[in-house]
Amino acid sequence: MNKAELIEAIVKETDMTKAGAARALNAVLDTIVKTVAKKQDVQLIGFGTFKATKRAARAGKNPRTGEALKIAAATVPKFSAGAAFKTAVNKKK
Repeated sequence: MNKAELIEAIVKETDMTKAGAARALNAVLDTIVKTVAKKQDVQLIGFGTFKATKRAARAGKNPRTGEALKIAAATVPKFSAGAAFKTAVNKKK
């Protein structure tokens, strides 16, 4: 499912217009990105948690040449699924 399909799903589940659903989805996504960029967690009970984590510097290899290279430390976004989300995904048919 892509963003346009997600907007269509929101329209079908609510009485919002397509433009309103797009604005709402964009507002939610922008808020999550801005909050995690400030190194604060966004916790949606039952769905999951978005957070920023530090990744240590490490050694890597250029796949084309085999040459060793250094990969710098970075802060990366991470999503951890909540219990209800995990249960829904693992439900047996």
